[in-house]
Amino acid sequence: MQHPELLLFFFVIAFVYASVGFGGGSSYLAILALYALPFTEVRLIALICNIVVVTGGTILYIRNNHVNWRKVAPLALLSIPAAYLGASLRIEQHTFYVLLGCSLVVAALLMWFRQRTASEGAAAVVVEEKSYSKDGLLGGSIGFLSGMLGIGGGIFLSPVLHLMKWDGTKKIAATASVFILVNSLAGIAGQLSQLPPSINLTRILLLCSAVLVGGQLGSRLSIFTFNPLVIRRMTAALIFVAGVEVLYKHLPWIN
Repeated sequence: MQHPELLLFFFVIAFVYASVGFGGGSSYLAILALYALPFTEVRLIALICNIVVVTGGTILYIRNNHVNWRKVAPLALLSIPAAYLGASLRIEQHTFYVLLGCSLVVAALLMWFRQRTASEGAAAVVVEEKSYSKDGLLGGSIGFLSGMLGIGGGIFLSPVLHLMKWDGTKKIAATASVFILVNSLAGIAGQLSQLPPSINLTRILLLCSAVLVGGQLGSRLSIFTFNPLVIRRMTAALIFVAGVEVLYKHLPWIN
């Protein structure tokens, strides 16, 4: 495999992102963009790696009773067709990277400056009063944007839910994990008509192996030794740097 250092990069990204319930698709895209790989293959790799990471994490969250399906359903159900539609749109590579860079910077700022999360017990009372229609609109909007970008949407959903004091930290991480899983699957389905004629299956398999190990370790860190402030700000910093790097390479007035 060319560029074996990608295995280490993907392992670290999966470890950090899985610890807060994310898949890491945004950073996979940013890293792969530096290596001039085929555009359509880059988005496919990011989504497949997302699925590998969050599947294990979602199973762990379910086993530890962190997923409330009645609250997750309004967010996830409308996001699935929206993500499929977004992924089906044909956009130019330059436009894609500018959208990705802007989205990463905004998501990083939301994560860094968000308010303190409601406690697990207090959030359970507040969430019952939330509007399912508003949650559905939120999920659908983020799903559509995520489908266009080729990511799962957790980096957008999680900060917004924290700002809304939607639930406790672990419950939001679990919700984001489920959200990323269904959106990534829908995104791949939407991309099927745009896949390149030849795909490097060996590269995909090796990268998936790296994120599988990193994601499993990160998910266990999230459940058993979770430090919300440290992990959140580490992730926000990583997202911000990736966003700035993407914009630097693709904004015409900078280059």
